[in-house]
Amino acid sequence: MVVSRDKTPSAQETFLQMAQAAGLRGRLLITIALLILVRLGIFIPIPGIDRQAFTAAISNSPVLGFLDIFTGGGISTIGIFALGILPYINASIILQLLTAAVPALEDLQKNEGEAGRRKISQYTRYVAVGWAIIQSIGLTVGLLRPYAPTYGPVFIVQTTLALTAGSLFVMWISELITERGIGNGASLLIFVNIVATLPKTLGNTIDYAQTGGREAIAQVVILLLVFLVMIVSIVFVQEGTRRIPIISARRQVGKRLYRERTSYLPLRLNQGGVMPIIFASAVLILPSSLAGFLNNNKDLSSVGQVFVQIANSLQPGTWTYTIVYSVLIFFFSYFYASLIVNPEDISKNLKKMGSSIPGIRPGKKTEEYLEGVLNRLTFLGAIFLSAVAIIPVFVENATGVTTFRGLGATSLLILVGVAIDTAKQIQTYVISQRYEGMIKQD
Repeated sequence: MVVSRDKTPSAQETFLQMAQAAGLRGRLLITIALLILVRLGIFIPIPGIDRQAFTAAISNSPVLGFLDIFTGGGISTIGIFALGILPYINASIILQLLTAAVPALEDLQKNEGEAGRRKISQYTRYVAVGWAIIQSIGLTVGLLRPYAPTYGPVFIVQTTLALTAGSLFVMWISELITERGIGNGASLLIFVNIVATLPKTLGNTIDYAQTGGREAIAQVVILLLVFLVMIVSIVFVQEGTRRIPIISARRQVGKRLYRERTSYLPLRLNQGGVMPIIFASAVLILPSSLAGFLNNNKDLSSVGQVFVQIANSLQPGTWTYTIVYSVLIFFFSYFYASLIVNPEDISKNLKKMGSSIPGIRPGKKTEEYLEGVLNRLTFLGAIFLSAVAIIPVFVENATGVTTFRGLGATSLLILVGVAIDTAKQIQTYVISQRYEGMIKQD
């Protein structure tokens, strides 16, 4: 994890590599083609449903509106990709939590190398299959029943199979993008789905400003300024790092004496990137979705009624939702930081390399120092993520502009975060191409 200073590729060099380097160009074309394929699948309809009545019924549901953004309109169109990447995201949450809790899975991840990670990926796929079946049945039985003239056992089986198969196909596409394309496949699919909803959102906002007069224009301008400030803040925080100086001791290899070298250990302010806020959103969607399904059941037990009341209090925009959302963001921020950075391993590696942090003893003291720095950085990053998720909601309520509702700061953070991560991967590829060119010249 110790890095040295290097020149970041310029925009001109990056675009030249994208146009001329066959490897990078091929990866970009594969990524674009697969993303277009997933978008087309959203508009392949599931038969036997009154879509106009269903779309009108869910238009005022904040939970389904939020889900619709993550699926790129898949819920409202009821296409075969209606569930999108959500079952895979939920399965990833479950497996990562189990990895931290179950020693056997933790051993697979840490000590079994690439083979262990492949097994965990396979387990994630199995969980995703089960989760897709559960969500498909819930969507079919709990939501589509009033809008299916041919509702019955055959309809349930056919629709469940179609939705499950569509979700698994999207999961396969996301892994294909990660392996053969550019960027993280699951994050890019969510990114494209959110971008697909922007034209409609902007169109509704423009209509609101035109019909509402000067007051509406002022409200929209204030909201857009808040979003602009949030975008700039997100970029700074996503790029923010604490550089801990590292001194490498003198070494003698044969007759050559290597002098002390000073480098740095970069610890990001937000180690998890966009994943804490994605996972927090996915967890909060689950009880609200189940409550929506149970609301159609008139023969609920007392326990079911209590669950529905609790889930209804977790609707986006409520105080309960805000508090629980912030707590989940903090939890997943610390959880991801512990997965990505292990102070004990870093301390051992520095000691093996004969390197140390100035003023800190190697070994246990170094581990305690790194753990303290990491905890403080994660705390600040979690506060920022919570602020990004909450502030625009209050501004929307204060201005009365609801056309951005559902898009919100969560989607904004995902858009900026995924764009930054993908750009970094492209830059990394350009740097590797640069070094390959230098080696060939030598």
